[in-house]
Amino acid sequence: MAFANLFSNVAARLFGAAPAGGAEAVEQELVQLAVEAVVDAVDPRLRGIRGYERKIAPGMVNTIRYLRGFASDLPPPLVLSRGAWGSDPRLNAMFATAADIPAALGRSEELRGFFEARANSAATEAHALLGMLKAERNVLAPAIVEGQLRQDVAQTTVNFSKHVVIAPGADFMACRREVGLRILRRLAELALERITSLGERATELEQRKAMLGARLRMLSLRRHGLQDIAGAHDETAEIASIERELKATVDDYIEAKASLATLQSRIEHINAVFNAPAEYVSLSRTEVRVNRMGYKVAAGSNEQAADLTLSELSIGDGFTAVILFAICPRAELPARESLSARGARVGI
Repeated sequence: MAFANLFSNVAARLFGAAPAGGAEAVEQELVQLAVEAVVDAVDPRLRGIRGYERKIAPGMVNTIRYLRGFASDLPPPLVLSRGAWGSDPRLNAMFATAADIPAALGRSEELRGFFEARANSAATEAHALLGMLKAERNVLAPAIVEGQLRQDVAQTTVNFSKHVVIAPGADFMACRREVGLRILRRLAELALERITSLGERATELEQRKAMLGARLRMLSLRRHGLQDIAGAHDETAEIASIERELKATVDDYIEAKASLATLQSRIEHINAVFNAPAEYVSLSRTEVRVNRMGYKVAAGSNEQAADLTLSELSIGDGFTAVILFAICPRAELPARESLSARGARVGI
């Protein structure tokens, strides 16, 4: 698709080398490129609106400035290998055993695809983004308290799971650009989700309108019918209630359909996302101190522990993941399991 190349060009400018004017510098050419990328991704018909570039540009300027600051906060890479597991406290905390590292690398089809590509046949390593979920849980476990071993001491475990390796590149900058591309695509996706949800809302209202109309017709047919000889309930109050609800539903439906039908409303949804990118994609730093068993250790404690600085990426919908850039040696990638061997192992 055309927008894929446009987004790649924008990401290369945003997540590559820092601009001459710093993070606040916003080149008009880059703004125009970002506008066209988003329009292509969301709805190319927006070009039919006079001055669409001028209407979308302010949001692009906000997003460019935000993402340039975002790029400068991305964590530096570390080597993802079994050998580094014993000496790097981050890897030791994030992986239960050294063997879990090649297992995580082996699950990444993107990383395998990178190494299997002819252009990368001589590459001995790849740079990629490692993401994982962090969970803290309160437990009762043995601990040394005031020099004595006590059982059932309240402690907090810090666990990392669902490790995923994505966005491989030949070097750190290539990986950063790929991550930037995915962030831009995510923002465009969110704008399109807003538009799509409006269509879903219109469909729900249409169905509700049809159901209320059918209920109203049924009650009208029942009114003053044969049921009266058996002393049936008077439906007058219910009919009045449904008529009010139907009118409100029709009004909402008309408003939703009108908004859905206008291209201008689509620009408004684009601006709602790109004017406030921090509400949808954010990066924060978390300090945590853990021992070798994965338990949190209080600040000031004499217990041997490692101080970790974690980068947590939030991408909306309540989803937050710990991320770090990783150098993935080819030698750590396990051989791809053949289909026949896998079948024999599971008894197929």
